[in-house]
Amino acid sequence: MSDYYDAFEISPVPAPGPDAVAPELYRGIYGMPAFVTIPSTDLAASVDFWTRGLGFFELFGIPGTLVHLRRWAFQDVLLVAGESVPEEAPAMSVSFACVLNQVDSLVEACRSLNPDSVDGPRDTPWNTRDVEVITPERARVVFTAAKPWDPDSPEAQNLASVGITAPTSDGGENGDHV
Repeated sequence: MSDYYDAFEISPVPAPGPDAVAPELYRGIYGMPAFVTIPSTDLAASVDFWTRGLGFFELFGIPGTLVHLRRWAFQDVLLVAGESVPEEAPAMSVSFACVLNQVDSLVEACRSLNPDSVDGPRDTPWNTRDVEVITPERARVVFTAAKPWDPDSPEAQNLASVGITAPTSDGGENGDHV
């Protein structure tokens, strides 16, 4: 992985740590590098779940047609009027970054809107805590929070086995890092 380098400065996601603070909701207008389009049979109910449960806000809407939701910069969702939603959520998911101190409140908010909408939280082998939410449109949405780095953890060993290591304590690099 020697072709890769630290580029955290272009991301709104804070560096992992116990004191990581989520960035403010981002209200700027930009060319979206990526976004998700999700059909909804009830835009008002969908907007309610995404805003009260998942922490998005309505950037703008075209009545009866489209609602553009956003959270942090580069976390854009377009809800569009649709004829139907699937009975089951697909295996495919979309993931959004969050910080650890948002996980519990996100779980609580989503469960208050739909008790069966949340799976998790669960810790992953790549050092995150993830929460999976099935939205009213049957979208599978994963919120993922980086956990503080513990160089002696199984997660650090998993990442090191594929060439990803943390910076050294003197600020130099011990190979590539997360």
